[in-house]
Formats: sequence, structure tokens, C-alpha cells
Amino acid sequence: MTIRWLSAFLDFPADSFSNEVTFWRAIAGSTVSPARGPDRQFASLEPFNGDPHLRVQRVKDGPGGVHLDLHVDDMKPATAHAKSLGAHIVSAASDLVVLTSPAGFGFCLVPWNGEHERSRPIRWPGDTISIIDQLCIDIPAKLYDAECDFWATLTGWPWRQGVMPEFRNLRRPKEMPLRVLLQRIGSSTISGHLDLASTHPDEEVARHEGWGAKVEQHHRFWTVMSDPIGRRYCITHRNPRSGDLTH
Repeated sequence: MTIRWLSAFLDFPADSFSNEVTFWRAIAGSTVSPARGPDRQFASLEPFNGDPHLRVQRVKDGPGGVHLDLHVDDMKPATAHAKSLGAHIVSAASDLVVLTSPAGFGFCLVPWNGEHERSRPIRWPGDTISIIDQLCIDIPAKLYDAECDFWATLTGWPWRQGVMPEFRNLRRPKEMPLRVLLQRIGSSTISGHLDLASTHPDEEVARHEGWGAKVEQHHRFWTVMSDPIGRRYCITHRNPRSGDLTH
């Protein structure tokens, strides 16, 4: 199985969809594509250069969340590969297979449509440079090792140990627009969130607060934020071009 592209999907409840899209479009520095899908429930956050790797979906039930789309050449062998590793199929069609990982994190297999050009980071007034470039899967401690091995085997990208013991990341090919970070957490429920890399996190935080976000926690390398409806994400002190931590 060869993964050609990655997309992060933000799943928004219907009653907050418009406001959430407006906020995330603003912090990504993007425009919004025309709606698509049978109920016009999908759209892409279009970068000013390169191919989109951030997409949005209006969901009918539940609080929403975030999931990962793997763009592949051939859906059938990719589905069989995922299933052989312990993934569970939720639904399957010729152009979309919805699955969960062994620990329960949602992801989809979709056909590759030629996406190949990574978007460049945005330079904001004041010379801050940033980009939303990472999906972090928050994994309960007792499931952590097995889930890390699942994602490494599924993608074919070995994981490497992070600077801190509770983090590992997959060694993505250089053309991939998203990093996948694997975090060990104390909670019993798996979840996920997006991370933004910034050259000047303090300026980035202030700008996001101006758009309605709130600071929840400060850490050495990242700040935990919540968007206007309480969805968590992180502003991290990383190089927006390489994705590496800035010490």
C-alpha cells in the first residue's frame, strides 16, 4: 500500500459549521472551496499555493472531531491491508472506506487525485510564519505501543522517538503535507487534534485570541488552545518548513 497524500478532516456539528469554518479558514490563511458531496457537507480549505491538505465536513450527529484521510492508488488492497492489521471497517464504497484503528481512531481511505504539491507556510504581519501541518493522535497509555506499531505498519513509515518520552512521530516522506504525531495520554479515550507550527508562538497566540480562541495551558514547546466552540488544538514552537522543534 502506497500513500500518495494525507488530509486532515475537521468534522463540525451542523449548528456551528459556518462559524467553525470561518475561524479555521482564518488561522490557516486559506480560502474555502465550493461545497461538495450529496448534502454539500464537504469543503476544502484552499491554500494560496499548493494542494489542499485541510478539509471540513458538516456532521449530523455528535460533537464532531478530527480524522485522517489516506489518499491511495488502489482502494481494495489498501482496505485489505488495513483490515489485516486490525482496523475495523465502518462503511465501504468504491470511493470511500471509513475505518477505525485498533484503538478506535477514525480514518478514511480515499482515491488519490494527483495531489502532490505541499503548500508553503503563511507569512503574517510582523514576520511570524506559520502553518497547520500536524495531526496528533492522543492515545491511552495501555494502547500506546500497539497503536504506534499499527500506524507505522499501515503507512510504511517507521516511528521515531520524540524529544519527550510521551511523543513519537511517523517519518513521513518529504512530499507529505502532514506530520502524524502519536502522543501517550492518561485518558482512557483515544482522540485527535491539529497542531500549528509557528516561528513566534506568542504572536500567534495573540492573533488567535483576536479571532475568538482561548488559551488553556502553556507548556515549554506548545500552547494548548481552544477554538470558539471549545475544540482543542495546539500552537507549537516548530520550524514551519521542516516541522522540527525549535529549541
